[in-house]
Amino acid sequence: MAPDEAVIGCTGKLVLATRGTAGPGEALVQVRGGWEAFLAWSDEPIPYGVTVLVIDSRGARQVDVVKWTDPVDPLDALTLDPGDAD
Repeated sequence: MAPDEAVIGCTGKLVLATRGTAGPGEALVQVRGGWEAFLAWSDEPIPYGVTVLVIDSRGARQVDVVKWTDPVDPLDALTLDPGDAD
């Protein structure tokens, strides 16, 4: 089956941890206006619940992923402590 290029660059969440070279996990990837399940392969193990970035498609609903940290998320750390509000 041909690679699914639409999924490359999309993010998702692992619903089953990857095991690195020992085997895939499963990711729900946000693509085409919804969420789709893919077998997720990675070079290193990635735990359940981690956000991932799809870096390649193997076709047949299989993707290569890496751990992803959204560069905007650190802004959430800037929220004020409720005790600081005056």
